[in-house]
Amino acid sequence: MDIFIARQPILNVHKRLFGYELLYRGTKTSTLASASGNKATTSVLSSAFLTEGIDKISGSRPCFINFTRELLLQNLPFSFPKTLIVVEVLEDVPPTPDVVEICRKLRSEGYTIALDDFIYDSSLDPLINVADIIKFDLRLSSLDTIQKTLHKLSRYKLKYLAEKVENHEEFIQTCKLGFSYFQGYFFCKPERIKIKEVDSAKINLVNLLAEVNRKTTSRKKLEKIIQGDVGLAYKLLRFINSSYFYRLTKIESVAHAITYLGSREIQRFIIMVLISELATDKPEELVRMAVVWAKMGELLARETLLEDKEDEVFLLGLFSLLDAMLDTTMDSICDRLSLGDHLKNALLHQTGPYSPYLQLVVSYEKCDKPGCLAAMKEAGIGPEKLHQMYMDAISFAESVLG
Repeated sequence: MDIFIARQPILNVHKRLFGYELLYRGTKTSTLASASGNKATTSVLSSAFLTEGIDKISGSRPCFINFTRELLLQNLPFSFPKTLIVVEVLEDVPPTPDVVEICRKLRSEGYTIALDDFIYDSSLDPLINVADIIKFDLRLSSLDTIQKTLHKLSRYKLKYLAEKVENHEEFIQTCKLGFSYFQGYFFCKPERIKIKEVDSAKINLVNLLAEVNRKTTSRKKLEKIIQGDVGLAYKLLRFINSSYFYRLTKIESVAHAITYLGSREIQRFIIMVLISELATDKPEELVRMAVVWAKMGELLARETLLEDKEDEVFLLGLFSLLDAMLDTTMDSICDRLSLGDHLKNALLHQTGPYSPYLQLVVSYEKCDKPGCLAAMKEAGIGPEKLHQMYMDAISFAESVLG
């Protein structure tokens, strides 16, 4: 049976990836809403650790996983490596002595305990005493309320995680309150307070991006670009010799790599590297997310009437976060790049035949069920292969970005 899961990044105060929360998304025959908490958690653990492999899903970074009271009392967390999971105690788990004792034992064994969707009540003090991380949902509690709660918690040795941080201002405010971790899509949007003229070095990269993206770009031009950049050549060889291609013999020259991949894949690879360089001062997860969105969009396009346009859908995913990478508007970026009308309409107005593919990928990852269903209907695709496409896209991104 196909199990659908997704991941949401958790960043630290330096906007570097700390870990992921793994989230259940249902199956072909059941939805998220119809699944019990026990079913959701056991499905996520089974898929992540037994079926897919945690190295593929999270790059062996810590994964926050929800646990119900029943699963805690069954000692289920002890079955998984303490370095790879954060035991997230759900908000509806009562702080009974048996639950507290299990959490105390987990912590003594080196597991990290997090309390989810936290709203303070004195009855929670025994659980707070054995917790490492407290998670606050910014959509459930105001910053004023959170600040008062932090004052009450000051006697404990805790770290705080802000969930659903949707803009840079909220990130700054929670930083000032002393939060250590941040979950949300604030880093996927331009920092409006910083929007300014793009610096000359990045303009050169954008111009090169436009050149590589032109339909008239020849294989000879692409070879010249790679051979003139040692770093680019190294990244190409690392990519083509990664586990993604399952090669038996190693490719050791740029010429061999170009022959093996072909002009289309070489062009795509250079675009991905250029986008990575454009985002050097941004969270690494921003580029990783763009590559996942691009690859999954391409895989979705292959399953529908847009099969012959999969390259453009791939570019849509890659370019969708350029405004955040450059802290500028998407309008100004589209003015500089050689893009067709369908790509421009999808990037600027979220309209046109390509738009549902990006919307589907984004809503799937964000657990936006209505958005996901609407995009699936518009794109004309069912849920059967979504999870495998998502896993393949993650694997592709890891192979490209390391």
